Amino acid sequence: FVRSFVRVFVFLLILLFVVVAAVCLFVCLLSHTLTPLFLSFLCVNVQSLILVVSIQTLTLLKNSLNSLIEKDIMSILKHVRPVNVRVTTMDAELEFAIHPNTTGQQLYEQVVKTIGLRELWYFGLKYTDNKGLSSWLQMKKKVLHQDVKKETPLQFKFRAKFYPEDVAEELIQDITIRLFYLQVREAILTEECYCPPETSLLLASYAIQSKYGDFNPSVHKDGFLRHEKLLPPRVLEQHRFSREEWEDRIVEWYKEHRGLLREDSMLEYLKITQDLEMYGVNYFEIKNKKGSQLWLGVDALGLNIYSFEDRLTPKIGFPWSEIRNISFHNKKFIIKPIEKQAPDFSFYSSRLRINKRILSLCMGNHELYQRRRRPDTIDVKQMKAEAQDMRAVRQAERLRLIREVQARMLAERKRAELEKRLKEYEQQAAQAMEALAKSEAVAKELEEKVARVEAEAAKREQMRLDAERLKREAELKVQGMEGADGEKQRILLEAREQASALSQQADAAEVEAQQLQAQLKAAKKKQVEDAKALMSATAPSNFSLNVEDVGENAEPHRNFEITKESMAKSNDQIRKMLEVGILSQKQTQPQKERKKNNNKQIQTSKRKKYFFLLCFLDDVFLFSCVSQQNLFITNRILVLNWILLVIQIN
Repeated sequence: FVRSFVRVFVFLLILLFVVVAAVCLFVCLLSHTLTPLFLSFLCVNVQSLILVVSIQTLTLLKNSLNSLIEKDIMSILKHVRPVNVRVTTMDAELEFAIHPNTTGQQLYEQVVKTIGLRELWYFGLKYTDNKGLSSWLQMKKKVLHQDVKKETPLQFKFRAKFYPEDVAEELIQDITIRLFYLQVREAILTEECYCPPETSLLLASYAIQSKYGDFNPSVHKDGFLRHEKLLPPRVLEQHRFSREEWEDRIVEWYKEHRGLLREDSMLEYLKITQDLEMYGVNYFEIKNKKGSQLWLGVDALGLNIYSFEDRLTPKIGFPWSEIRNISFHNKKFIIKPIEKQAPDFSFYSSRLRINKRILSLCMGNHELYQRRRRPDTIDVKQMKAEAQDMRAVRQAERLRLIREVQARMLAERKRAELEKRLKEYEQQAAQAMEALAKSEAVAKELEEKVARVEAEAAKREQMRLDAERLKREAELKVQGMEGADGEKQRILLEAREQASALSQQADAAEVEAQQLQAQLKAAKKKQVEDAKALMSATAPSNFSLNVEDVGENAEPHRNFEITKESMAKSNDQIRKMLEVGILSQKQTQPQKERKKNNNKQIQTSKRKKYFFLLCFLDDVFLFSCVSQQNLFITNRILVLNWILLVIQIN
């Protein structure tokens, strides 16, 4: 259809020219009879007619061709299949479906948009070509037109292509810092970048800080780095240390990084690595004019020539500020210094493609070198301002978290101290209760002994009285007897001896009773002291928790909180226990032990009066000295006094 249309269009143009020629010929034949004005008017009209016809014909042809081209493109696109692409970053894998006509720039923009990266000028897409060599994807060329290894899906690596001179000043986004950190760390662990052993230990400690945060002894116990790859194999082989010894050395450094944010740890890691000799250097194997093998290093500051055995110390250096031009011709690469008197430096590579890669890296590094020395653009200033605001917010949150953690640690420490004190007081209370129980048992035993001694003393008194009575009866009998005086004296002497023995037994029983009374008094005193010790051990002031001790942000532990209601409840419980104890004591006392003689009842009544008076005076003194803080202890002491009163009375 297009061919036929073009043929018709050409035929119409030829016909138009023929008509115009015929008109011109007719005008020429009649020119001797027509005026010049009429001829000029006729020529203008003919030209206008030709122009209008041409424009209409071209417009019609354009519209027809556009519609046909669109239909052809749509039909072609229906039959074109998308190409699957896999892009591997340092910490993720991304998969895309691209069009066969997609350029490297379009794929790169899609990747950086997915990961949220705005510092585009440092990175690139790396791939392996058909000959197994690593190369960078060209942005202006189509992806499928480059020598990417044909596989499904196409494999690319998102890596840093150019390195900054000062990471602290140039890197802005956290994602940029993280990508650089992961790539440099991988290069050190795989020994692509040489790192001394001491520096490797320090870098490993920063790597742990960036992964685990601050050191916590309760979480980060021995062996928590067992499955971590922290040091290059060369360092492990060079020094004969066990893995536990290496971990101990790293943890010692790790403890000193407390309070450092994860992003700041990565930045500190990069600050140390940027001073290494092989940091950010791309090496290419070259030869000089004599054929000797050398290394060419391209980095952010310029070009360096290394010997083939040593890639740490350069032999010749060409800073970017001293290079006038860089070019190559086939396998020959030429560096022209800025001084025209200085000779050009040339070397040879094994392939033409390597020279292209060298030139591409040189152009990119030189562009960034010049960019660093120019004022920042508006976009860069905006990015720096946003990053600074985000870091300020993150630092404020970090400080708040640190304060909360410190308050929590202080509260936990106070809680541990109070728990320790509670255990000590519990032990003291248990000991006091045990001592009180022992003293009560001793007092009870002494009371029983006193009762027995008093009963025996009563018997002895009765016996003494009986002896006196017998003595008097004997005297009366002697007076009434008649006979020898010797018999009278013998009977009288026996009566006196019997009375004296009974009197001595009564006196010994009285002395023993007095001793037992003294022991009972001491036991009662010991019982009072043990009870006071028990009350002091269970005082609420020992378990109170003040807000000043743990800080404003911490909450006291509820197990140590004592209120007035709890004190009243405990007092009620004590009263009930006392009532139950007194009743049980009254019920268990035998009837025989409560029967006393008249002398003991008199002594008991006097003892009651004196003890009532003593307890009353003691209570008056305590109530006069009581305060709000000692109310709990005072109540306990008063209860204890009445306990002793009941015990003494009973």
